[in-house]
Amino acid sequence: MTSDFGPLVLFGSGETARSGRQVHEEVLSRFPSPVRIAILPTPAGFQPNADAVAGRLAQFARHSLVNHRPEVVMVDAKRRGGDGFGKGDPDDPAVASALEGVRYMFAGPGSPTYTVRQLSGTLTRAAVGRAWQEGAGLALASAAAVAIGAHILPVYEIYKVGEDLGWRPGLDLCADIGLELVIVPHWNNTEGGAGLDTSRSYVGRERFERLRELLPTSAVVVGLDEHTSCIVDAGAGTVDVRGQGTMTVLRGREETVIPAGERASIDLLRPVPVA
Repeated sequence: MTSDFGPLVLFGSGETARSGRQVHEEVLSRFPSPVRIAILPTPAGFQPNADAVAGRLAQFARHSLVNHRPEVVMVDAKRRGGDGFGKGDPDDPAVASALEGVRYMFAGPGSPTYTVRQLSGTLTRAAVGRAWQEGAGLALASAAAVAIGAHILPVYEIYKVGEDLGWRPGLDLCADIGLELVIVPHWNNTEGGAGLDTSRSYVGRERFERLRELLPTSAVVVGLDEHTSCIVDAGAGTVDVRGQGTMTVLRGREETVIPAGERASIDLLRPVPVA
């Protein structure tokens, strides 16, 4: 049964911009105040400024979502085995316990592959899934959104290091609601300008088409434009698109583009039946 799962919010970018704040407000209105909000710093846990990155998300929650009287907690899950001083291990019961009683979980930028390596099979991963299944909302942007997919795009490894094209296993969180997703934020990114295609989360359209050929035919790709998000409600069976752009769904041989403000059935995201 999926009726108890909380809303899943996926951001293409802009999770702390005005358009993002409006989506957080919409979802948080489902919960009574005060709302206990957990910040997960794992995606940026390898960075020297990991605490600052997570701190900005916490500051956003405290000051921009004040109408919901947020009670913000930091989940100190940065590196499997800890930081060498016994802190930050996602498999530490004391770290995972910070997720008890949360109604909204929020994670953002960093590295998708690092996120998967640190959280797979840990108590923190289990606690996130349990809280979501019991009705808590889950808001994910950038690397965090990529990481929960069944198959993840190793963005840094391809774009910065030059690894061969391929996919990595993800946290596969949405298997709990019967979905086999590949989540691609920054779908329409243009940071590379006229000389470099940085769409499809920086790998570009041409390389992404080759990558798509390497996916299982059952997988469904969800591409989210910049400053665009979607709210997946497993209980209601709906997907609502918000923000400034569109959500592109690649399912089998079909491509469906849903503009902001529109609603689709969650069936659009269900795995393609294998012949």
